[in-house]
Amino acid sequence: MVRENRIKNIGFLSTYPPRECGLATFTEDLVNEIAKMGLIRPSVIAVVDKKECENSQIKYRLSQHDRTSYMMTASWANDNLDLLVIEHEYGIFGGECGEYIIALAKGLKIPFIITTHTVLLEPSPKQRTVLRDLGRLSAKVVTMAKSSMPILAGTYGIESEKLLFIPHGVPNMQVESREKLKMDYGLRNKEIISSFGLISPAKGLEYGIEAVAKVVPDYENLMYLILGKTHPCVKESMGETYRQSLMDLAQSLGVQNNIRFIDKYLTKEEVITYLHMSDMYLTPYLSKEQAVSGTLAYAMGCGRVIVSTPYRYAEEMLGDGRGMLSKFKDSESMASCIRTVLGSPTEKKEMEMKTLAVGRTMKWSTVADQYAELCMNIIGSARPLKLKAQSHLTVIERNGMRAI
Repeated sequence: MVRENRIKNIGFLSTYPPRECGLATFTEDLVNEIAKMGLIRPSVIAVVDKKECENSQIKYRLSQHDRTSYMMTASWANDNLDLLVIEHEYGIFGGECGEYIIALAKGLKIPFIITTHTVLLEPSPKQRTVLRDLGRLSAKVVTMAKSSMPILAGTYGIESEKLLFIPHGVPNMQVESREKLKMDYGLRNKEIISSFGLISPAKGLEYGIEAVAKVVPDYENLMYLILGKTHPCVKESMGETYRQSLMDLAQSLGVQNNIRFIDKYLTKEEVITYLHMSDMYLTPYLSKEQAVSGTLAYAMGCGRVIVSTPYRYAEEMLGDGRGMLSKFKDSESMASCIRTVLGSPTEKKEMEMKTLAVGRTMKWSTVADQYAELCMNIIGSARPLKLKAQSHLTVIERNGMRAI
């Protein structure tokens, strides 16, 4: 049997830069890495809302709240793609619980896969129906947390054989040493804790500030960096009220000099730089439902000690001594974790090494290889990719070349 060796056209349906959200950044990183392979020509279908999204990588645009656009997008995909990857998040698609995406899925004549960015433990009936129907229509459903697989099968009724775990990707960037970065940023001899991402009340940053205030009397050189601008949806509904409340809290607790707010949407390079500068990464999120966190994944990739509330993704990623879990909405519990890390340099180093070992398996090159193999296998007409294992990393051999 002669195999067709033409380059395959694979589409990625998602938000996309310049839209500022984690899903857009995730898709951009994945598309850029896959584009390096040569076997696949990736195309971006950008979900647009109120503003036109200008980016040379975008080949087609889906109007989020226009139901007709979903059928038109399906038609375009059928004419131009071999397979479509739908990055699924309820909030980026139109209709109740993003139900318009079902019309697009039913209109596709090409195979498609779903990457789930939100898997709720207790979905509403409509949320359950939307993800269940997408799963039934798809060729595969990718989850970035192993703990989500039984939930997708049991709660959403998606066939177990369709489910596949591929970790959240992280950048592979070389930066200066932690101490050199601290000197460059005027933070020499500081113990640095950081949190980054779009700011919203769901992030629970007030508990992080309260925890820092409890630790500062023993560690006056402590600096907590809160990195990121206010989430656009939050800013539209309540302005900068939440950010101001955090600043007021720091002032009232007398730690305004130990808290630094960096009010901007960070570039990838800036995120990695701040993470490498940090001694600890903090995610004080309020909801146990969080099935995946790009910010925590990035911190894993940098080998940082992570202190977090026990939402689902954190519980999975920080097991086996890879970090510390505090109680939800409990600044004293969080402060206790911070003290443990600061007071135990040897234990801190061990946690960093354990975290980095897992983080190395999450590099975008490795993750993109897994997506490429999945897509090629589904299309079914390309030269098979041979998977081998080396140290905990996936190695793919193609055309006599090895990529890790």
